Amino acid sequence: MSTTLNWRAVGQEAKLILIAIPVALWTLIPIYHLLLFAISKKDTAFSGNLWPSHPTLANFGTVFRQEHYFLNNFWLQFWNSVFIAAMTGALVLLIATFAAFAISRLKARGGRLVMNLALFTYFIPAAFLAVPMYRTMGLYGLLNSQWALILAMVAIASPYAIWVLKQASDKLPQELDEAAIMDGASPLQLFRLVYLPLMMPSLVAIGTYAILLAWNEYLYAFLLLSKDTAITLPVALGNFLAADDSPWELLMTTGLIYALPPAAIYYAFRKYMVSGLTAGAVKS
Repeated sequence: MSTTLNWRAVGQEAKLILIAIPVALWTLIPIYHLLLFAISKKDTAFSGNLWPSHPTLANFGTVFRQEHYFLNNFWLQFWNSVFIAAMTGALVLLIATFAAFAISRLKARGGRLVMNLALFTYFIPAAFLAVPMYRTMGLYGLLNSQWALILAMVAIASPYAIWVLKQASDKLPQELDEAAIMDGASPLQLFRLVYLPLMMPSLVAIGTYAILLAWNEYLYAFLLLSKDTAITLPVALGNFLAADDSPWELLMTTGLIYALPPAAIYYAFRKYMVSGLTAGAVKS
């Protein structure tokens, strides 16, 4: 019996490996080509070699020193992306944390209805909301302001964030709240001393989700921001494709640099991502 179980286990591991290898290749090959272009000279970027004969880091120097006219505002655009992503993450966390606490722990009247109505907006594709969002930001005089994109991203990310945090909050024992209230804790103390520490994995996961959503956003950034000094780096990368003879080696180098911060964020908080985003997904 034990031998049969061992062979079954080996067979399952083999199946997982057979699935993992194509998935890994599918994921890593584009990243490899990105690196390949980044360390190649312009005249050898399309040589088709598996590795450049004379790899160079000159493209990184060109990007860092902003020595190409497409890169005149590289560091400013990079900072725009950082600021927008950070503010989006902070505001989404602030709104979703308080909303989930009020709905789940304080049992605010109409809270579930508000949450369900907010989630209903996801039935409408985000692309359909782009033009109304553009008009709304124009009416409030926010076009070409970083706050236009921040508010748009907060509006898109908050319903999902509230739902995830509410589901995670529902899994916390109500006895903890009752014990804290019996000890004389106010709702604010309950929120600060009981709710926040227990919700930390989900809060980290939601904050990471909101930051990465804003970091990678292109459509709304393209519509709401147009000045070279106001746009984010994804929009600036799109401008590379407007030229007849695009500097692909610089485009790929800039893209590789831009991909490093989210990769570092995900690696730093990876242990929270799965547990935090799935907390409360299955009710006991």
